[in-house]
Amino acid sequence: MSRELPPLNALRAFEVTARLGSVSQAAEQLHVTHGAVSRQLKALESHLGVSLFVKDGRGIKLTDAGLRLREVSGEAFERLRVVCAELSQSGADAPFVLGCSGSLLARWFIPRLGRLKADLPDLRLHLSAGEGDLDPRRPGLDALLVFAEPPWPADMQVYELARESVGPVLSPHFPGFERLRQAPADALRAETLLHTTSRPQAWPDWARQHDLDPGALRYGQGFEHLYYLLEAAMAGLGVAIAPQPLVADDLRAGRLAAPWGFSQTQASLVLWVPRRAADGRAEQLAGWLRAELAQQGDQSPRLHSR
Repeated sequence: MSRELPPLNALRAFEVTARLGSVSQAAEQLHVTHGAVSRQLKALESHLGVSLFVKDGRGIKLTDAGLRLREVSGEAFERLRVVCAELSQSGADAPFVLGCSGSLLARWFIPRLGRLKADLPDLRLHLSAGEGDLDPRRPGLDALLVFAEPPWPADMQVYELARESVGPVLSPHFPGFERLRQAPADALRAETLLHTTSRPQAWPDWARQHDLDPGALRYGQGFEHLYYLLEAAMAGLGVAIAPQPLVADDLRAGRLAAPWGFSQTQASLVLWVPRRAADGRAEQLAGWLRAELAQQGDQSPRLHSR
């Protein structure tokens, strides 16, 4: 038994004809000729190998096979009409809700909102900030912008935007700035390093990439979130470590410096979209984010990869 569906145009012609009980009325609703509907019905009967209609005086009536198909096709097309109407209404009226960390929102996304609105004027974007508690599976959130490592969740459409690169940064106001700016990476073993409790492996991972013993590092003030960490670094309180996109504007403005460049990690900046909610807006936003990150990467000083 073939599991291949008949041509959808033929099914549509049958559903309308069966619902209205008239080929002429079906042709009028479908904006085609009487003959076009008749040909679609004959093609459907040929495909199925059964008769769906028989003559009834000057009209037609459904056979037992036709009655069975009418019940199923009517329900299917009605469900399609309802869902399409819901999607159309959602796309027209509802904003696209994007979740991301407060640090990413404040240090990267907000400075680019004007450009995003100019490039994608039809995208109604609503931003939702959080730290570790955002899940695009929950109601009210359409997507999540996050630094993450594979494997990716099976229930997500994942748009990989850019590989993550991290590196140490410090302010020109830091007392040891002139000494460190020309020093090799192992000079950081003698420094008290600023760090975050949300990502304790950032410094050890970077040290291993630069052939340094993570156990030899000395840690100073810790901060709950990256945003506070970078504020402390800009105040000259010490050397911090951060993803390149979140400090790129500060590097260009001279508020921070990255003497040892940036090294790629196993993570990427990704856009997670639940497969049940994926639509053209997510793909449009992912394309814009990918282009913006690529342009920023081209302008970033001393971007290293290992």
